[in-house]
Amino acid sequence: MDDGDVMNVIEQAKDVMTVRRVFGDPYEKNGVTMIPAARVQGAAGGGGGEDGESQGRGSGFGMNAKPAGAFVINGDKVSWQPAIDATKIVIGMQLVVVAALLVVRAVVKSRVPHPEA
Repeated sequence: MDDGDVMNVIEQAKDVMTVRRVFGDPYEKNGVTMIPAARVQGAAGGGGGEDGESQGRGSGFGMNAKPAGAFVINGDKVSWQPAIDATKIVIGMQLVVVAALLVVRAVVKSRVPHPEA
């Protein structure tokens, strides 16, 4: 793989990370238009090396896309409706419950008399 191949992979990565990945096709129903949007992140890179007897080169790219929400157009009004990640909400609630239980446990343990040894 030469430097041209590495640049080719990087160009392909740039082609994949386009505005079409961020904004979906508009959807219209009953006079209301929705334009879905996503958060897109990506990276590309390449390199090579040698250790005296052998050499190697490589390149690659990765991409991550998550729903962010949608623009809602109703007549001449435009609003933003964020996507809700229920998993994050549930995990956050679980962490709050665990922290509360640990605090209650610590308070109860501090109030219980300990027998002298």
